[in-house]
Amino acid sequence: MLEMIQELLSARQYARLRKILAEANIVDMAELFDELPEESCVLVFRLLPKETAADIFSYMESDAQKRIVDGITDRELSGIVDDLFLDDAVDFIEEMPANVVKRVLASAGGQKRALINRFLQYREDSAGSLMTIEFVGLKKEMTVAAAFDTIRRTGPDKETIYTCYVMDENRHLEGIVSVKTLLLSPQDALVGDIMDTQVIFVSTDDDKEDIANIFQKYDFLSLPVVDRERRLVGIITIDDAVEVLQQENTEDISLMAAVTPSEAPYLKTGAIRHAQRRVFWLLLLMLSSTFSGAILTRFEDSFAVMPILVSFMPMLMNTGGNCGSQTSALIIRGLSLGEIRGRDTLRIWWCEVRVAVLVGVALAVVNMARIWLFYNRNTALGLAVSVSLLATVIIAKSVGCLLPIGAKKLGLDPAIMASPIITTVVDICALALYFTVAKMILHI
Repeated sequence: MLEMIQELLSARQYARLRKILAEANIVDMAELFDELPEESCVLVFRLLPKETAADIFSYMESDAQKRIVDGITDRELSGIVDDLFLDDAVDFIEEMPANVVKRVLASAGGQKRALINRFLQYREDSAGSLMTIEFVGLKKEMTVAAAFDTIRRTGPDKETIYTCYVMDENRHLEGIVSVKTLLLSPQDALVGDIMDTQVIFVSTDDDKEDIANIFQKYDFLSLPVVDRERRLVGIITIDDAVEVLQQENTEDISLMAAVTPSEAPYLKTGAIRHAQRRVFWLLLLMLSSTFSGAILTRFEDSFAVMPILVSFMPMLMNTGGNCGSQTSALIIRGLSLGEIRGRDTLRIWWCEVRVAVLVGVALAVVNMARIWLFYNRNTALGLAVSVSLLATVIIAKSVGCLLPIGAKKLGLDPAIMASPIITTVVDICALALYFTVAKMILHI
């Protein structure tokens, strides 16, 4: 597709290119603008059908949007902003630098500009920042026939028409009714008689991650947003909820890898910015590892007497780190999905202790047999290492479940307490435990 567009541009066959663009999928077209040469972006955008240009613009990456804005006139920009759904316009403005924002707001119509400014005042992680005001509102006194007339008249300008919201004269939310329910009801039935009054709604100040979880739990296509007086001020649609879930998952994966989260794509982030995101955690983990060195210094007399003890340190530390990582991954995911709560801490810990004993015994028996076979049937050495291994697994599983839950209770992201942090903590505990047990059993 990209090669064809470039060939048509070179041949100046704009009429043919316009026809191809009119038939293309809007999401595919938005992705195409990321690959187009900068000098071709504005020309291709101007060839787009007017009725789809704003939709394509809303799906573009922020870099492509900025190239378009820099290359078009204020009048063209005004047309784009006015055609965008309000939530898409707000998302676009939030990604732009200050000079572009100033120009966009100046180009927007007075009413649209006032709405955008109001939405920009909501916290970035709140329902208010996600919602749109493009929804279908009905009255309970309406008949089904009148409701369909309203949908036909106002629907083209709405982001979704599948769920309609019933309000009183003061915009208080009274119920919801789906288009399916309207279609299956008699034309003279009243909306108030067929609407669902058991409405699940959120407040403008609610956290967007909690809202995304509501979508996931109830399989909603849209969710009403109300103010403190339960007046309907907007709705959140499923596409925005999916985007939030994607952002939260990306953030969790970054934190679990000890990397500061960033919204910028990998290939559009410079090496200096990549280094800045990683160096803090690496410094923290490096300094934490000095405790391991202090433990080795304290017990240097022990492995000076019996150097073979050193050869088992990597096995103990790696096994402990792996056990802790397994547990923390499961717990962090459970916390993210709402399957695990703070009140479940003791139950979870007791479950992990039992798992650790079963796993630890299996590993210890195999390890004991290995040492007995390959180290001259040294039962005492095998016992020291195997007991340390069992205790390390129990500690690692305990730390792996308790640290993420503790972080959640403190209001932190549980993903912070993931593999790198847990591995460092378990390494320190494993070394101290190993040499203490070895001194007791081997009498060194």
